[in-house]
Amino acid sequence: MSKESSHHAGTTANTYIDPGADTREGYAISQKSRTLARQMVGNATVEDRVRQRCSIAVGDFSMADLLRFTHDPLPAALKALGAGAPIITDIRMVQVGIQKKGHTSEVICALDYGAEIVQERGITRSSAGFISLKDRLPGSIVVIGNAPSALLMLCEFVKEGIRPAVIIGTPVGFVNAAESKEVLRAADIPSISNEGTRGGTPVAVAAINECITISIEGQKK
Repeated sequence: MSKESSHHAGTTANTYIDPGADTREGYAISQKSRTLARQMVGNATVEDRVRQRCSIAVGDFSMADLLRFTHDPLPAALKALGAGAPIITDIRMVQVGIQKKGHTSEVICALDYGAEIVQERGITRSSAGFISLKDRLPGSIVVIGNAPSALLMLCEFVKEGIRPAVIIGTPVGFVNAAESKEVLRAADIPSISNEGTRGGTPVAVAAINECITISIEGQKK
């Protein structure tokens, strides 16, 4: 497991909730998957909770060892969720996949912004959207599952002093995906990422949804 994981907190060894499971069958499947993931991944830290969820999302426990947690991202994410910070995503699939229950954060997609910038600069739609949303980035939760170009741009914003609360960056692919995540891990910002070319929407969504689940559990204590 990642050496960057050091933040210990209460985990749900004997209890389990899944805000996204709306039926008895769905909940039973979710609970069985999580029980197996606890056995395979471990359940000592809140980072392990995210490892479990991401492994389930891709159907492969090797994902757990690829995840990296830099500058205590879980406490940062939970604090931002508690404050109702906006969640800003790179693509529609990520936006749609994020759990909408149990928090007050607006979930918005960069693709809905910056159309004029695309025409002016000839850059990707996600990158243009983040430029347009620059003023909303401070204190936000950014979730990027597909667009390495947007993640690289976001890291440049961080260098300029624009600071989201936390960045979840797991773009997938063979062009700049692995490199953009390396740049993210080198940035002075709380982040969740994974090594290599794997990742994508399922991993990004799983990571933020587990943060939301942990937040809901904290509200019930």
